[in-house]
Amino acid sequence: MSDKFQAVVIGGGPGGYVCAIRLAQLGLKTACIESRGSLGGTCLNIGCIPSKSLLNLSEEFHKVKNLSNKGIEVGEVKLNLSKMMKSKQKAVTVLTKGVEFLLKKNKVTYLKGTGSFKSKNEVSIKNDKNEETIIQAEKIVIATGSVPVSLPNIKFDEKIIVSSTGALDLDKVPKKMVVVGGGYIGLEMGSVWSRLGAEVHVVEFLDHITPGMDKEISNEFMKILKKQGINFHLQHKVEKVEKIKSGAIVSTSDKVGNKKDFECDVVLISVGRKPNTSGLNLEKIGIELDEKNRVKTNKDFKTNLENIYAIGDVISGPMLAHKAEDEGIAVAENIAGQSGHVNYDTIPGVVYTTPEVASIGKTEEQLKEKNVKYKIGKFSFMANSRAKAIDDAEGFVKILADEKTDKVLGAHLIGPHAGELIAEIGVAMEFGASSEDIARTCHAHPTFSEAVKEAALSVDKRAIHS
Repeated sequence: MSDKFQAVVIGGGPGGYVCAIRLAQLGLKTACIESRGSLGGTCLNIGCIPSKSLLNLSEEFHKVKNLSNKGIEVGEVKLNLSKMMKSKQKAVTVLTKGVEFLLKKNKVTYLKGTGSFKSKNEVSIKNDKNEETIIQAEKIVIATGSVPVSLPNIKFDEKIIVSSTGALDLDKVPKKMVVVGGGYIGLEMGSVWSRLGAEVHVVEFLDHITPGMDKEISNEFMKILKKQGINFHLQHKVEKVEKIKSGAIVSTSDKVGNKKDFECDVVLISVGRKPNTSGLNLEKIGIELDEKNRVKTNKDFKTNLENIYAIGDVISGPMLAHKAEDEGIAVAENIAGQSGHVNYDTIPGVVYTTPEVASIGKTEEQLKEKNVKYKIGKFSFMANSRAKAIDDAEGFVKILADEKTDKVLGAHLIGPHAGELIAEIGVAMEFGASSEDIARTCHAHPTFSEAVKEAALSVDKRAIHS
């Protein structure tokens, strides 16, 4: 007899393991299936966590090299890349083991192997020896995440032509790196290798970086990255990537057809991700997909089959770990008969470069498109005492509020700790706050958060320190 569960989650990433824990908390006999051999999905293993570790370590390296400018004399600073990679891996191992402990603590059965559908109530699990186990489930949640996509006829070898996975594991600093795609991941990884000594060139098809971000922030972001030494080639299309003895040649053309070749050691292809739905046998049981191969779901995350649900990168919406986590909790509560809900208007996005970039809610461009009348409040970190005191004052805070009601509609930050500061605005928006609510809240001095308060004051043209 196969094991029977009330709920089974296929995928142990941020959406999947969080969903499994919440299901178990709500009293359901739950299993979580993961093929990787370690929990945490792309995020913990080859995404968010290792990249943030390298971003931090490369920034520390850069800071130490420049400490003498601030009166701290140090000896010769050397990079030990293999040690740095070991430090990154230690962070990954500790966190993935931590997730395993959490599943055990919450009495979730952790099943290692590749899951696929046998029927709408049966899941096949094959281990690395191709041995099969079949389990039965009343409810099944698909949470298999996403994988990097490449350009047509260009294949990853993860040595010369790399995805974000290979870019996190290079064994030496490339002399020259070409990053194809000016989005979050490409700019983060480009920043890491630039700070460690690589000459980095970003090739972007559009006329701006970070598509979907507020344009004013995007423009400021590019200016700062240029000052840091990253080179940008906008409105350039990559036509082919050819491997040669010393690395690769990236052939591009601009919007009027002028050709330009880049010879480099490493090419990072960072043009997006696609849902990881192949191999699940979805067609066998009749699960409907949309035109982008995402699983179709309703507002309660249900597929066209009554007992099967999907969350995270396999469904529509931003491919973000925290979006998947919130959906994991919401779908677990729905399965248990509660009313799980995700507010997609208050999902923040963060780029973990230096300075950080963070946004939440609507951009100016989106408000204009919908003919929403709005007010803007802005405050520069150059006028923030904490930022000036520690010589980290690039960037600004921008708050968008409804012209009549003053309700906060969105916020966009570039500057120190922007990824942390955005949370205050997220809470404010969740409660339907006005910019005046933020402006009248006492903020500690001296802190970076005062820039948020001043931007809120600026909405009503009454900032004190600018």
